[in-house]
Amino acid sequence: MEQASNKILHYKHIAEPVNEILSYIDNRRKGVSKSLKTRWSKFNRQCMGGIEPNTIYTVAGISGSGKSSFVNSLETDLFDLNPHQSFVVLSFNFEMLASRQIGRKLSYKMKKTTSELYSNGEDNTGLTDQEYKQAIEHADKIKKYPIYYVDSPGNIEEIRNTIGAFQSKLANTKQWLIVILDHTLLTRGRLGENERETLYALQKVFMEAKKVGTTTILQISQMNREIESPERIINSFMHFPMRRDIFGGDSVFQASDYVIVLHRPELLGITEYGPSNPPLPVKNKIYMHFLKVREGEPKILSFFNNLKYNSIEEANPFNITNTNDENV
Repeated sequence: MEQASNKILHYKHIAEPVNEILSYIDNRRKGVSKSLKTRWSKFNRQCMGGIEPNTIYTVAGISGSGKSSFVNSLETDLFDLNPHQSFVVLSFNFEMLASRQIGRKLSYKMKKTTSELYSNGEDNTGLTDQEYKQAIEHADKIKKYPIYYVDSPGNIEEIRNTIGAFQSKLANTKQWLIVILDHTLLTRGRLGENERETLYALQKVFMEAKKVGTTTILQISQMNREIESPERIINSFMHFPMRRDIFGGDSVFQASDYVIVLHRPELLGITEYGPSNPPLPVKNKIYMHFLKVREGEPKILSFFNNLKYNSIEEANPFNITNTNDENV
């Protein structure tokens, strides 16, 4: 039986948060407090200038949609594009070895496929000496970034403790901590606990963590298989991803400030995307569906697929309000 607690939760008068938000607004307008810019201008406009502090971003998609490449390139882009901002990345890299993540970064930087990078050269497809020298130059720059990888999948407590250790370490320097997890379903649960229970517990950890100091969470999540069903594919009114398509959608939506689904309809054999007239094109397209935007409106953004080089490129600027999502 659980013991009764005499602990009283911390409370504060309304004047304190009023002063906090006024200070935040003033710092934003003066440029003292800035978001971290990404290389996608449309993403920045949709997300209050880029990556925000004390915010949880969830990025989901079917296999091959580009979600890992999106976060992987974002990870180093933030350092390249925000040289005057001080932040540290803690990446729980449960799906792939950290060294392979670096391979993707080199692919992105050099515009070489990972197959070309890893070729043994017997059929003259390997890197030349000059190209390998370029790879070393890029790698020398990358390894100076304050990025820390956790390769081995951990449980909820281990993730909480690791984030807490970094937050304590950065408390004196007041550096921004960006936590990345790829991906949520690889988190180890307790004995007898199902995946949804583990995911719910993970969201509670992230909601607590984002309120400590200056912390941002980017988590990669999985989609259910329903979006791949023949009924969805042939019905244009059901092409767009919805809340129920994300595994554990209720807990993810509750915790997240932004819920973003990357979708490549051509992977499903869709030739004309969505119910609009004319429908949206699909060839070499990646659509970024913002299903939840805590401080704005859901949108669909269009990008070009350059995933062979682990890159997502910005298409001609346009936004579409997602009126088909039953949850907006």
